[in-house]
Amino acid sequence: MKSQFREIVDVCPVIAAVKDDAGLEKALASECAIIFVLYGDLLSIESIVAKIKAQKKIAMVHLDLITGLGTKEVSVEYLAEKVQADGIISTKPALIKKAREIGLYTVLRLFILDSMSFNNLPKQCELARPDCIEILPGVMPKIISRVKENEKVPLIAGGLISDKEDIYSALNAGARAISTTRCELWDV
Repeated sequence: MKSQFREIVDVCPVIAAVKDDAGLEKALASECAIIFVLYGDLLSIESIVAKIKAQKKIAMVHLDLITGLGTKEVSVEYLAEKVQADGIISTKPALIKKAREIGLYTVLRLFILDSMSFNNLPKQCELARPDCIEILPGVMPKIISRVKENEKVPLIAGGLISDKEDIYSALNAGARAISTTRCELWDV
């Protein structure tokens, strides 16, 4: 199952990241096979995920951004059992670890702001053992190359991706995929 997620990322390296219902509708009509859900609450997340799965796309819910969900492991179980999400995105290694244990796809989101956050990356990856890591901002080809050299986990570049050049720069630097909220880039 985990290799299936990586295979989809390899075939469809542009991931639609949606932050509202209008973006979701565009993502559903796009060629993107994976949708990162960056919005919602306890009352709406189940229907958001159901729409994605009805289109036979992978629903990855950013657990940290869902209003009403806490940062406890029970939130991961809720997304798996009640919402039927395919996977989660989180900045919290313990939640990624729990999601992996119960069979969800996992993306550990990391903000590379300085050398300290860069140097902390291996420790977080070792603790969480995610399917992929997502680094933000994604417009740092040199950093993407350095992360790729040191980590065996597939890398997704996200944040501040504004045009095709940014996509190609990130992919050429070693990212396996990019995530973007810019719908005009989803069918690149």
